Amino acid sequence: MHHLVFDPAPATRGAHHRIAHVFHPERIPRSFILTPIAVIINGSAGSGHDDQRAAELRDKFAAHGLDAEVTLARGGSELIEAARSARASGKPIVVAGGGDGTINAVASQLVGSEVAFGVLPMGTLNHFAKDLGIPLALDEAIRNVAQGRRTRVDVGEVNGTIFLNNSSLGLYPDIVRDREKQQRRLGRGKWLAAGWATLTALRRYPFLSLRLTVGEQEHARRTPFVFIGNNEYTMQGLSVGERRRLDTGKLSLYVAQRPGRLGLLRLGWRALWGSLAQERDFDVLTVENMEIATRHKRLRVATDGEVTVMTTPLRYRIRPAALTVVVPT
Repeated sequence: MHHLVFDPAPATRGAHHRIAHVFHPERIPRSFILTPIAVIINGSAGSGHDDQRAAELRDKFAAHGLDAEVTLARGGSELIEAARSARASGKPIVVAGGGDGTINAVASQLVGSEVAFGVLPMGTLNHFAKDLGIPLALDEAIRNVAQGRRTRVDVGEVNGTIFLNNSSLGLYPDIVRDREKQQRRLGRGKWLAAGWATLTALRRYPFLSLRLTVGEQEHARRTPFVFIGNNEYTMQGLSVGERRRLDTGKLSLYVAQRPGRLGLLRLGWRALWGSLAQERDFDVLTVENMEIATRHKRLRVATDGEVTVMTTPLRYRIRPAALTVVVPT
């Protein structure tokens, strides 16, 4: 890409062609013309994320005036460490490239700071990017990082763990755990393993006995599934399963009513495909914070599709305007 540099000398009649001259950015020091940023890519997700890909990304960002220090991270711990290092280095923009789990890992280290967060949607679902209107095409997403505006969005938190989209208990974390076991032990593909894991859950017909505490009120529920959204999900119309806003300062709580086995199968399948918010058989509540207690001392909890084991009770809260994101103007 060519850049125009204006000649500070006064223009004279007949010399308008000397107002600007063209130069190539590679011919002068990068630090002189480019803004340094950090780009952290999930290097373990699929193909095309090797060193050659990193060089291509650097060139694409340079074409927009950004000097991208590209890190290919493999695994959650490397993503988090790279994000922590980028924040400490003082870079004004830190970009994450990958699926929603990758986006979560990098963003978790930027929450509460003034660092702008850029997103390159490279995953299967890309819920966070879609809900903010961030382009899914790579070149357009890079352009957005360079030319977009800053906006502050809320994040959810459970026992100190951040989520940008949602958290869930019950059926979904159990299916994911079983699916990953089958992938490791039996070598099954992701969706074949998911199908078997869903059928296994259907046979078990699992339910959780919960006590939800919201302010001074307690609610006892026996349910196969609890879904907690960062802001409210649309539950009807053409935009079902989407969020119109991520800055209302509220969590949305969806507790599945007691379905039969067929309803349980539907819940599990929709959860795996990221379309659970389309399910209408929920009790719905909007809160700023809450506590979920069970008879289990430890419970599997999903946050943006990643499953961890947490000590109960689970304390959820919204953190308003805690993350600065680069979005389209």
